[in-house]
Amino acid sequence: MRNLRGTQTAAIVAALTAVAVLPASAQADDNALPGVTATTETPALYGDDAGGNADADDPAIWRNAANPDASLVIATAKEGGLRVYDLAGKEVQSIAAPPAPTPDDKPGRFNNVDLVSGFPLPTGRADVAVVTDRGRDHLRIYRITPGSAQPLTDITDPNAPLVFSRTLDEVNDQATPYGLATWTDKSTGRSYAVVSRRSRTRLALLELKATATGAVTYRQVRTYDLPASFTLPSGRPWTPCADPGDLPQVEGMVVDPVNKVLYAGQEDVGIWRMPADLSGKPKLIDKVREYGVPATYDEATEECVAGADPGYGGTHLSADVEGLTILDEGGGDGYLLASSQGDNTFAAYDREVTDNNEYESGFRITAGTVDGSEECDGAAVLNAPLGSRYPNGLLVVQDGHNTPDETVEPGETRDNTNFKFVDLGRLTDALDGDG
Repeated sequence: MRNLRGTQTAAIVAALTAVAVLPASAQADDNALPGVTATTETPALYGDDAGGNADADDPAIWRNAANPDASLVIATAKEGGLRVYDLAGKEVQSIAAPPAPTPDDKPGRFNNVDLVSGFPLPTGRADVAVVTDRGRDHLRIYRITPGSAQPLTDITDPNAPLVFSRTLDEVNDQATPYGLATWTDKSTGRSYAVVSRRSRTRLALLELKATATGAVTYRQVRTYDLPASFTLPSGRPWTPCADPGDLPQVEGMVVDPVNKVLYAGQEDVGIWRMPADLSGKPKLIDKVREYGVPATYDEATEECVAGADPGYGGTHLSADVEGLTILDEGGGDGYLLASSQGDNTFAAYDREVTDNNEYESGFRITAGTVDGSEECDGAAVLNAPLGSRYPNGLLVVQDGHNTPDETVEPGETRDNTNFKFVDLGRLTDALDGDG
């Protein structure tokens, strides 16, 4: 995830907006998308020193089966660590990211989070939250204790290996864990995390394993490198523009456990579908609108300068593609949802692989009781009753530009981010055309 206010992506988007304007039909389609309002929001997070460099990123929804009203939203806040919220959006726990080992090293930076239900520990099965620590090149694992005032406990094995790096110097280069999707193979009972690598196209399959002491570690099973360059219909090669040395990375990912497939959002390319165990070739099921647009990195301005749009892109997603999540309607039915970060919309695709994940509809999170969602990085959906507040289920989305901005002094504001909670009934009505 590269927040659109970040230098690199802001520069690319500005250049594409200036030179490669979206087709009128695409603009009309976006404007016609239904709006869905959120009912609740979490407290603002501030990405400056005073705010602990906390920046909302990716959520996961944990359901308390014994007491659904006590269900939780677990969310990453980058250098701000991890936040746990109740269904009213109130913070119930804050977990700091690990400090830097030395002043010359990078501190912990929590990027994405996902859950594993019923993970086998020596003391019995437990639900756990798995987090990518981009700053320290690790996964971190937290046991969830229902009803506890501090529901998350770190059970990461202190001897857990680095995920992608071989040395501390490589860790500090930050080509480290980024996106994350967890899944359990029902045929074997083994649980896995698929992890993407920042600024690279590599995906890694890691098996999660408990130790005799009750800690959790992981081992690498295999890796897969998605393409970094593409051949356009014209026969010309194309590579998405990026900072020198960077490749088109993946962040948003989700595994559909019914079909055992992984969906991976390559931010400036589109959405890939492939076997969840990374054992087969991927298929690009949709492209971003900017796909194929030539652009050159200008070292003087540190911006990508785009040329004319050759028209090879898709019509539903504007880079970056982010926040993939599965809306499970049972029996293999439902939707793959994706955040189209570049135009503040969401796309919904048919979950059924046999229908080739056909595009079904789209929507926006618009202002109502609280403001809407813009520049959304992460999303999570759960189609299950969550007590009196969300009897229809819940969609949680990151808001990359929470409003109103805090005024620091005249003419100067303090940007902030947070998470929005959407009643799933409102979303399904919109997707079914009843909103």
